[in-house]
Amino acid sequence: MKAAQYIKAGEIAYRDIPDTPLGDDEIRIKVAYCGICGTDLHIFKGHMDARVRAPQAVGHEISGIVAEVGKNVSDFRINQKVTVRPLDNCGKCNTCEAGFTHICEKLRFLGIETAGGFAQYWTVPARLVHHLPETLPLKLAALVEPLAVACHDVRRAELKPGDKVIVNGGGPIGMLIALCARAAGGMVTISEINEKRLALAHSLGFETVNPLRTDLVAKIRSETGGSGADIVFEVSGSEAGAKVMTELARPRGTIVMVAIFAKPVPVDLHKFFWKELRMVGARVYEYEDYEKAIRLVADKALPLESLISSVFPLNQLQNAFEYLTASPDAMKVLIQCNEEIK
Repeated sequence: MKAAQYIKAGEIAYRDIPDTPLGDDEIRIKVAYCGICGTDLHIFKGHMDARVRAPQAVGHEISGIVAEVGKNVSDFRINQKVTVRPLDNCGKCNTCEAGFTHICEKLRFLGIETAGGFAQYWTVPARLVHHLPETLPLKLAALVEPLAVACHDVRRAELKPGDKVIVNGGGPIGMLIALCARAAGGMVTISEINEKRLALAHSLGFETVNPLRTDLVAKIRSETGGSGADIVFEVSGSEAGAKVMTELARPRGTIVMVAIFAKPVPVDLHKFFWKELRMVGARVYEYEDYEKAIRLVADKALPLESLISSVFPLNQLQNAFEYLTASPDAMKVLIQCNEEIK
């Protein structure tokens, strides 16, 4: 089969590779689309060589159809539309036994620690495969994985209808969180410094703020009688975002930490004490978040098509990574891995 493999920092090779043997409890998926996420960009830049075994196809935001099933797999059929929840937990650690399999202490992330979806075929454990409605376009289905992240974040926030919500960071995940929060009844404002992303958010009906031009804290306090937001999603991953989040939240408000901070940054812990704030970590997703994301995509409840910036063929994955690296305005970029599947 053809695959686009990560070789080293800044280098992808499109080549023939052997088919992966199919285990008794596995499914071979013919990949339709595979999205590029921030983690894939970090891999491309060489930041994750300790976890990736080059040469290796990466990628995990896939949609596709069942090509082959192992002899122990009975609930999937050939040509059925599917997606993958790429979290391979051990099932034995204390965290798994407590039911939190998505943050397993020995978690393997498919497409990082194992071969991934930037290939014509992807062989994965059947227990990690989700059915898709047959009417769901596979192009949109490639957004289920990042949308599941947003569903998990909003669920962790315990958002209630009417809550005042701030999303710090209007990139792909921030925009999906904003859409999910609004669908759950939140009154959402997106804070972002990229003007084109602000324009996209505005076109989707969101209130927007560029904190470099407007005093965000003063604006939110003026809109909430001086109290602040009920929920703040920190998605920017910036020191400025971490600094302002405690200012934005109301007394007994909730901060949801979505962004990955590579280094420790200053956080005003006095504000946590003074306002009795609650900070919640939110990492990847659980089974129910995946099923919720599938329903949202299938029901066409969110304007997801507007988040797709470009689609590249599999043999141009190198160009796609270079495009994303040079285009801070871009949102979601998809790779079409088999042109005959639409």
